[in-house]
Amino acid sequence: MAGRPRPGGERGQAGGRRGAGLRWWPRDCCSGLGGLDYSEVDVTAMARLFSYVDMTDSGFIAAVLSIAFNPFFWNVVARWEHKTRALSRGFGSPHTACYCLGAVILLLNCVRSHCFTEAMKSQPKLEGLDSHWAYYSGLAIMAVGTLFVISSFLALGFTGTFLGDYFGILMEAKVTCFPFSILDNPMYWGSTAVYLGWSLMHASPAGLLLTAVVAISYTIAVLYEGPFTEEIYRQKQKGAKSN
Repeated sequence: MAGRPRPGGERGQAGGRRGAGLRWWPRDCCSGLGGLDYSEVDVTAMARLFSYVDMTDSGFIAAVLSIAFNPFFWNVVARWEHKTRALSRGFGSPHTACYCLGAVILLLNCVRSHCFTEAMKSQPKLEGLDSHWAYYSGLAIMAVGTLFVISSFLALGFTGTFLGDYFGILMEAKVTCFPFSILDNPMYWGSTAVYLGWSLMHASPAGLLLTAVVAISYTIAVLYEGPFTEEIYRQKQKGAKSN
């Protein structure tokens, strides 16, 4: 949900969506991940980060569960709707059903953000990040992420953002304007950037780890959403050609 599909199988984050990164370098850069020399990776920073986080803390666990649950929920419900049209029948129309699901997704995102913030508050700060430069860097990253989220929503509209294609509300043309012109899944990655910036502003190692969980959950969501959405628009094209 946090990002939504673009016609022709491309999306923008459910709750919206698209997964990929910036397209400013060749795809074969560094020969892919296989070209990296992992023996040169310094793991001391990561080890230090983990040492600051109590992953058994109930607040941290609640945040992880809320992060993982959201994309799971909207993907399961959206696919169920696409298969049965039960929500559309129950609410009287696809648009009403989509608006209601969108409202639920927004509520779940608020719960996720609350759990994320509470988890940060309950854990210690990282001294090296508790500085002005980290705070303002986080603020800048958060601003960029917010820009991506808002501009994605404006480009896709409500139904385009909140799984309208699963309700049969398909877009007529591929969205190519900003931010889709520079980034795939800008709503997903914009949301991730917001959490990253928020974590830096709070000098929170717990927040940084939770941000990684957000990124992983969106990456998995994209792997499931992308092919399914492509098939939806493929069927639409077949239907148009047969008419």
